[in-house]
Amino acid sequence: MPIRNPVEWGVDVVKVTAHGVGELKHTLHRPAGEFDTAAPAVRHIEFSDLRDALAKGFQDFGEYRTDVLFIGLIYPLAGLVLGQLAFGNDMLPLIFPLISGFALIGPVAAIGLYEMSRRREQGLEVTWAHSLDVLRSPSFGAILGLSLILAVIFAVWLGVAALIYGLTLGPATPVSITGFLSDVLTTGPGWALIILGCGAGFLFALLVLSISVISFPMLLDRKVRIGTAIRTSVAVVRANPVPMLTWGFIVACGLVLGSLPLLLGLIVVMPVLGHATWHLYRRTVA
Repeated sequence: MPIRNPVEWGVDVVKVTAHGVGELKHTLHRPAGEFDTAAPAVRHIEFSDLRDALAKGFQDFGEYRTDVLFIGLIYPLAGLVLGQLAFGNDMLPLIFPLISGFALIGPVAAIGLYEMSRRREQGLEVTWAHSLDVLRSPSFGAILGLSLILAVIFAVWLGVAALIYGLTLGPATPVSITGFLSDVLTTGPGWALIILGCGAGFLFALLVLSISVISFPMLLDRKVRIGTAIRTSVAVVRANPVPMLTWGFIVACGLVLGSLPLLLGLIVVMPVLGHATWHLYRRTVA
């Protein structure tokens, strides 16, 4: 594989992304006959299937450790950039919503990992560069559309988090980190912020889990519309409420552990969860 300089690579990504935007518009107007409109069969799973998906996720990570660690560096760097932006713009109350909200767009961030697992499953060559093949996927338009939906949900979550802060500890900007933490942990309004924020965060996380837990892998694997992928994902959650809520808990705990220290654990946690999600999709959809 020839190695291109960053400028050439960046130009190519911009071109492909622009093509994806056009493909999204084209996708929305394609005849139904071009898509697989039949609802796929949804399987019932057990906790053993979650363990198997995680085990295979670790296997994929171990098989391509060097390539995946290279990709994994993106996640802590992105989190640290978001944190720095928050500090630089007097947005201290939004640091936790920004970092925790990363779980809402995590399915988008992991899509290259789904592609790597898909290629390994088919016995194809796999390197970190193949994670970018998603940009050339026939379903890239639909993938981009679903990514935009999650981006909107993420933006709404930040708005709700800001509103909750304004109704509890706000609207004044915290003077310092220590003062902010003291207000959050030792005052009534601070505990109201924690309870309301966690409650709202749970609802947003449940929404994203329901519509996207297997949607992106499905769009990579099959030629379906966004609506079909979302409905199938919701059907998987409805058919397996306890296992899928457990999966959401596993993801949440993994992201919390991966955030310590300084988000560096995400270098391992995100790739493992991304690969495991592909295998969970294969377990839940016939």
